[in-house]
Amino acid sequence: MFLSLKEMERGRVVFRETYPPGAIEFFDPQPRQAGELVVEGIAELSPALLGISVRGRLQVMMEAECDRCLEPVSLPIETGFELTYLPASVLRDDEDVGIEEAEAEVGFYQGDGLDLADVLREQVLLALPMQRLCVEDCRGICPVCGQNRNRVACGCREELHDDRWARLRDL
Repeated sequence: MFLSLKEMERGRVVFRETYPPGAIEFFDPQPRQAGELVVEGIAELSPALLGISVRGRLQVMMEAECDRCLEPVSLPIETGFELTYLPASVLRDDEDVGIEEAEAEVGFYQGDGLDLADVLREQVLLALPMQRLCVEDCRGICPVCGQNRNRVACGCREELHDDRWARLRDL
């Protein structure tokens, strides 16, 4: 959905959209959209900031691999967002711009409006956990035999070698 400036000049734009898996590209095989992304919200011009204000809620089921054992992990995401977008023309190419903490939530747009899919991609990626685990106490993959330690107790002994000290051992 394209949030058009011309439409917002006439008043606020209320949106409710559903994006099937694959409709929004996340640029990487991880994470994958496993269910419909449902978003609803309001977009309007913000006269005080001379930009676009977008508020809404999104809900989606994402899927990724566990960071420790590589098993599939379902990641339900439900989050709200409140964003402000200013025209890119407010920045000059040769100007260094410092932002304050209050301005950290400000984005920039070019042209006649804003693509809602771009906004949603960013919000989903920000809402994902930094560490994606199948279970909190996932034991991962054995570095010796490669077995999933959650399924098999392989019994391998992990020997730690630090070759940086090998010359000292030879003395």
